[in-house]
Amino acid sequence: QVQLVESGGGLVQPGGSLRLSCAASGLIFSSYDMAWYRQAPGKQRELVAHITVGGSTNYHDDVEGRFTISRNNAENTVALQMNSLMPEDTAVYHCNIWPAWNGYWGQGTQVTVSS
Repeated sequence: QVQLVESGGGLVQPGGSLRLSCAASGLIFSSYDMAWYRQAPGKQRELVAHITVGGSTNYHDDVEGRFTISRNNAENTVALQMNSLMPEDTAVYHCNIWPAWNGYWGQGTQVTVSS
């Protein structure tokens, strides 16, 4: 059974930083592209950042230059370093494979950017 467990969210002031982590189990992690997604209140879930099996990365235009996705295949984890956070980044953040598989959504981790 695949499990994706996100952690690292919290309340941060505008301009601050957070590092999210996702621990994966039940799948051959190194064989999958991975991604971070987010869903803000009243909005659809959107792709934030994507990392391929080979380590290539892609970002949503709104986070380009501020967020960095990385993966550790030895530990089956994918991380999202978020800098220069803005109130618009407030959302529940989820990790999943890419493209996302509905059966793999976890609880996510809440990120709130507010003064």
